[in-house]
Amino acid sequence: MSEPRRLPGARDVRVSLDGGESDRVVVACPPHPQLGGDRHDSRLRAVSDALAAAGIDCLRFDYGAWDEGIGERTDALTALGWATENYGQVGLFGYSFGGGVALCAAAEDGPTPAAVTALAPASEIEGLDVVAALDDIPVPVQIVYGERDDSATWQPVVERARELGYEVESVPADHFFVSQRGHVAEIVGSFLQSQM
Repeated sequence: MSEPRRLPGARDVRVSLDGGESDRVVVACPPHPQLGGDRHDSRLRAVSDALAAAGIDCLRFDYGAWDEGIGERTDALTALGWATENYGQVGLFGYSFGGGVALCAAAEDGPTPAAVTALAPASEIEGLDVVAALDDIPVPVQIVYGERDDSATWQPVVERARELGYEVESVPADHFFVSQRGHVAEIVGSFLQSQM
């Protein structure tokens, strides 16, 4: 399968497809684009590497023009739709802002992933209520957070996820998971592999 450069749709969503030989894929949502987040983020790449070891492809994408969270959720749904059309099983992953976007996208009507996992998810995104979205996700959910993370407001997401009985994992790290990326990728990759 050749790697698409741009997904079809109204917004300019650029992608990188790691793999291309599997019937399973994980769509990876990057961190905040206005803070330099893109599909080349080291946490997304680490998760992609862990998935590759399990024989799962990874579709990493860049958001289109900034749209205060609403357009970015649309971009995640576009990527999820493309993946659903081209693969037998699809998972959804996001880091930081992307974690909040992934959770909100999983709660929407439309393409439904087999599972969703969010790493250090932002609980507040302009235009989106990430915490409320947790109540509407019809598939297994995993939340992974850094115990020393003082960059993202992840606590409300973790609290609600625990109340709903979702899988919650803590890592002794800050928001950037310095020296913990491999460990985090194993946690995320193992969960997604078990659900797909």
